[in-house]
Amino acid sequence: MPYDIVVLTDQKHAHPNKIDDYTKNVIVEDALVTNALGKLGLKVTRLAWSDPDFDWSSTKAVLFRTTWDYFDDFPKFSDWLNSVSKVTTLINSEALIRWNIDKHYLQDLKNNGVHIAETLFIESGTSKSLEELHAETGWTETVLKPCISGAARHTYKLNSENRANHEGVYKVLIANEAMMLQPFQHRIVSEGEVSMMVFNGQFTHAILKKAKAGDFRVQDDFGGSVHDHTPTEAEIEFAENTVKACNELPLYARVDIFNDNDGKIALAELELIEPELWFRNHPEAAMILAEAIKEKLNN
Repeated sequence: MPYDIVVLTDQKHAHPNKIDDYTKNVIVEDALVTNALGKLGLKVTRLAWSDPDFDWSSTKAVLFRTTWDYFDDFPKFSDWLNSVSKVTTLINSEALIRWNIDKHYLQDLKNNGVHIAETLFIESGTSKSLEELHAETGWTETVLKPCISGAARHTYKLNSENRANHEGVYKVLIANEAMMLQPFQHRIVSEGEVSMMVFNGQFTHAILKKAKAGDFRVQDDFGGSVHDHTPTEAEIEFAENTVKACNELPLYARVDIFNDNDGKIALAELELIEPELWFRNHPEAAMILAEAIKEKLNN
């Protein structure tokens, strides 16, 4: 049976062994998008991107939603991405996905006028130690993380007291992948981080993420909490300008922003691959995305 669109997830969420609160949220989110697409008369199904039996040429398009395991076996995902892009339309596009996978994209956005957190990119194979890098930058409290990552994988908060303890893991990581070092942003802990959802260039809704007491990571994987948020006009303008600074306009984007240590709105991350979009907090946004997808398929 040919499809208009396949909503992509991962194997764990395509065939869950148990339905905990986390998995339930994934199922609800994907269902809101799938149902919205169906209401517009599109033939839609939901599959894991790694499904070995599906003929990807039998669908007009694929929508990346909860493919949250892609970085666990990135070479396999990259090969799949290369092959599937030749037989169907990817939303977002392969070019945007490959650009967005590597956080060097932040430098590109900075060059296009987007204010980002101060960042030092440490290229793979660098011989300098964490101690040397901190001496050069003058930064005392920092966050270290890989340039290709997700769910706060190998994300460490560093200071003068614990840096030496992380030299070993850093040496192993930097031998194989690029890393990034940023000054610790105190306002993310005190104020939180705002996720701004932008579809086809237009802002729809926002969520405030706050870290649990004693932590600095806002992801719910680490106990972070989620709250509705009414953004300012400045936040909306920042989010919409961020997506317009990309080489092509993403059909969907999550723009994560915060107030930096100087009190300026700054970009934490631009998520174009498989961001949680919190449709369950704003269900009408699922239809806005569905309508944008249908318009793209009709063009």
